Amino acid sequence: MLALAGLLLACLLPVVAVAEACAPDTVQLRGESGESRFTVDLAVTPEERNRGLMFVEKMATSKGMLFVYETPQPVAFWMKNTLIPLDMIFADEHGVVQNVHASAVPGDLTPIPGKGRIKYVLEINGGLAAMLHIAPGTVLRHPLIENPAWPCE
Repeated sequence: MLALAGLLLACLLPVVAVAEACAPDTVQLRGESGESRFTVDLAVTPEERNRGLMFVEKMATSKGMLFVYETPQPVAFWMKNTLIPLDMIFADEHGVVQNVHASAVPGDLTPIPGKGRIKYVLEINGGLAAMLHIAPGTVLRHPLIENPAWPCE
């Protein structure tokens, strides 16, 4: 198990060169334990956000979905028609993580709220946030984050 965790971290932690630092299909995270990145699909429109990762049967370890709202607001997610456990990473308008909900249960209709006014939510495979030490205070970097705590270069 430890070897698998090491391999996983080796795949996720390398950060791309500065020229690739802010690609539209990549979210980078930086926190006390280092940096990681995920290739993401975007959910920007209400329709895309409503569908999210419903009906996805399997997702690569380095993959995720970034939900982007027009303005910071209270948000809550549920797992209706979602087939895989997910970690939900809720971030404010500057891309600073406010809270993380670990391993949301597939199919559960219980609302999962972000804390405070949320503008970005990153969904990744369940268990990865803890493994990568993603926690409140971690910052996200992506071209769609306006006034970011960690700007694109």
